[in-house]
Amino acid sequence: MTVNTITAWRNSRQRLLPEFLTEEQTAGYDIYPIHSLGANKIRNGYKSLVAWMVTQQEVMIDGYTGILWHEVKEALDEVLQETGIEVQWHFTHDAFKDEDEVTQLTAPFMGEEGSVWGNRTTLTLQDFFHTGKLAGMNNEKREHVLHIVIGTGAALVNRAAPVIYLDIPKNEQQYRMRANAVTNLGYSQYTDATEMYKRAYFIDWVVLNNYKQSLLHRISIFADTQWGDSVSWIYAEDLQAAVSSITHNHFRVRPWFEPGAWGGQWMKEHITQLPKEEVNYAWSFEMIVPENGVVFESDHHLLEIPFEWLMYYSYKAVLGKHAEIFRHEFPIRFDFLDTFGGGNLSIQCHPSLSYIRQHFGETITQDETYYILDCKEDAGVYLGLQEDIDPSGFRKALEDSQQDNVPIDITRYVQLHDAHKHDLFLIPNGTVHSAGANNMVLEISATPYIFTFKMYDWLRLGLDGKPRPINIEHAFNNIDFSRKGDVVKNGLISRPSLLEEGTDWQCWHLPTHREHFYDVHRIEFDTEVSFTTGNCCLVMMLVEGTAITVKTSGGSTTYHYAETFVIPAAAEKYSIINNGEGRAKVIKAFIKEDHPVFSTIVYENTI
Repeated sequence: MTVNTITAWRNSRQRLLPEFLTEEQTAGYDIYPIHSLGANKIRNGYKSLVAWMVTQQEVMIDGYTGILWHEVKEALDEVLQETGIEVQWHFTHDAFKDEDEVTQLTAPFMGEEGSVWGNRTTLTLQDFFHTGKLAGMNNEKREHVLHIVIGTGAALVNRAAPVIYLDIPKNEQQYRMRANAVTNLGYSQYTDATEMYKRAYFIDWVVLNNYKQSLLHRISIFADTQWGDSVSWIYAEDLQAAVSSITHNHFRVRPWFEPGAWGGQWMKEHITQLPKEEVNYAWSFEMIVPENGVVFESDHHLLEIPFEWLMYYSYKAVLGKHAEIFRHEFPIRFDFLDTFGGGNLSIQCHPSLSYIRQHFGETITQDETYYILDCKEDAGVYLGLQEDIDPSGFRKALEDSQQDNVPIDITRYVQLHDAHKHDLFLIPNGTVHSAGANNMVLEISATPYIFTFKMYDWLRLGLDGKPRPINIEHAFNNIDFSRKGDVVKNGLISRPSLLEEGTDWQCWHLPTHREHFYDVHRIEFDTEVSFTTGNCCLVMMLVEGTAITVKTSGGSTTYHYAETFVIPAAAEKYSIINNGEGRAKVIKAFIKEDHPVFSTIVYENTI
């Protein structure tokens, strides 16, 4: 097993995904969920990749940002020299526009200097290149030589040549950014990790996701390059078959974990595979699909692909009746916020739909809920405003606190509610909120996840020793001051109602707010229950009990306490078997039948 943490090209205490499946079995929550493909589907190593390459006359080796292109080329070249075959190499970075030109090109999408937000770009990958230089690489081919173009955009050079596509999970890309091992699209110079992430989120990922989608039926081989000195790869037809299988049955993405200023100890104590040397864990990206991947296994070889490939190949199977509304964007997010033994989250709010579209180029906004998976007796959730709130007085207190570094009695302005296991707090956009200490929150939300306007952060520093950004101006452009007093108690704390029941089971409705385009049910049962998907995608988690087995027509899988899994619309029917001794409880989030926001969704950048 590869266990590298901090290296010259990777800065994280989180361990690399193992290259090979071991016989070790976890007794509970598994941080490396796999989907087995059977024999002879995944290959490992550059030698096996070269064995395929030398059967071609030319090969375009394309891929994402974050790839260690020099190391890949050196590894391939070493094996190619052993074959005795003459190779002609071309590098796409030689065709990039000058960095000053790239800066001018991207500047309109980078937002205010010092801000963590930009605006989703409308650029295409071709905009970053001198097209004449790309064409020149194709015109300079020599006869009887293996012609290889390598680097992001390689497939643009020859639209008929076979493509090897190199990819990398988003968490590993960020660990490389933090190590100054990789740069942004079109750049050779490093910047700080926050600036690199901002550019990646608003520009690189948008451009390259649209581009990789355009290559969907051109790619011959997919390769996972996260190990640095090795590679796992799969033929495109085998990957398509794998994606089709899991998107017609059920699947779990690979979660990843991050510490934070307010982070707690619950995940450390309950998830045995996590490194204990981390100071805390604030977040688990359970299903924040712009940043999660899916892991496949064959002959003990592991290969991870970013989640977007599932949507590009099989979005109709995943989303069913809502496929043409959200298309390749997965609409629901699950993540953990761990404040057990930690601190309060910042007092914050999220942008309105019109604001996030106008200022940041997003399609849907960050409408959230907090489901209390676990908590201590003193836990609470800050939600909504006090009845006598004076907006100008509230703002002045926040600004004075920021300027003079003085604390605020925040409950003069914001309500604090007791939290209990299985409560659901509703946080539509514009609602002032925070999770208090000693909670383990399952955050169920629409997919956007970085648009948090902090107003008060308890005067603390981030883990880097620097003040965390405060965004009072953005917040006050979005706060809904009608969400105060009894309106909060009556309208923003979900009141469960019984939907249906059987001999030893019940299905409860946990109503969400009218702003939320998703809804929540909780299935409680003793032995086994069966349902249909109703042609909807279901995002689920075992929130009480030890383990369950989920069965669809394509097979069965065991999921443990606190593991998130998806039953796609195309599964049609599913059964859940309780493997524990007590009653099992499973949360189910899904898209509402209809919602006003659906008619306003337009994806301009999808192929």
